[in-house]
Amino acid sequence: MSRPLPATSPASASTASVLRQFYALTKPRVVQLIVFCALIGMVLAVPGVPGWPEVQRGLLGCIGIWLVAGAAAAFNCLVEKGIDAKMKRTAWRPTARGQLSDRQALIFSAVLCAAGSALLWFTVNPLTMWLTFATFVGYAVVYTVILKPLTPQNIVIGGASGAMPPVLGWAAMTGDVGPEALILFLIIFLWTPPHFWALALYRVEDYRKAGLPMLPVTHGNEFTRLQVLLYTFILFAACLMPFIYGMSGWLYLAVAVAVSIGFSGYAFALWRHYSDALARKTFRFSLIHLSVLFAALLVDHYLY
Repeated sequence: MSRPLPATSPASASTASVLRQFYALTKPRVVQLIVFCALIGMVLAVPGVPGWPEVQRGLLGCIGIWLVAGAAAAFNCLVEKGIDAKMKRTAWRPTARGQLSDRQALIFSAVLCAAGSALLWFTVNPLTMWLTFATFVGYAVVYTVILKPLTPQNIVIGGASGAMPPVLGWAAMTGDVGPEALILFLIIFLWTPPHFWALALYRVEDYRKAGLPMLPVTHGNEFTRLQVLLYTFILFAACLMPFIYGMSGWLYLAVAVAVSIGFSGYAFALWRHYSDALARKTFRFSLIHLSVLFAALLVDHYLY
């Protein structure tokens, strides 16, 4: 007969639980998308197939960016713990539930930021470190502390921080910021408002209860839907720029047109006939739009 497995001790179970709580503070899904977009910038910055030095620098750059992005997410959870507790979507966060103290969250954020910044400075280059740190300040302080509670344009202005990952990736590999990186920045910058406003439309009561001046709260459902539609049209044009500038080929163009038509189609349907279900579908498709668009850039880079 086989021996029974030893029961997990309360101490080890408690430690695992605390580690999961700290990990949750980093908003893993958001950070994964950030690192993915940074990786696209890295790949596009290197002509042809990268050699081992480029692969090594890219890997270290991704780790450093992940650490600083996780630090910004943890700081955001700390600052917004009161707001998070009032919203169904975020009430589960460890800081909102009081599972982690303010001191624990602050130290965790500081350690991640310091470790990521040091890694980028010593193994990648100082420019990438400073740009990544500026992104941390832009998101964790300028957006979270200043813009989000004060203006319905918080997503538009604060979107600059969220659009930085491909610029960070480009700087990591080249040591500078080229026009190609700025085109990628523009795409994410214009993608951010319709992405978040689609979410805010069906979460409007949460934002109203939390006292946040999101656009659907301050300007109403109909006005927000129109803004979502208009931004998808502008985004459509921006998504064509990689092809027009010559940094991609016909494969990317075909994919960009297809997913942009899809995003605009969802936005048009949302504008004409609103429902929470359609707003959810629009939000989910926005994630597909950006992921597929950047994946197409990656594939096209090796075919073009």
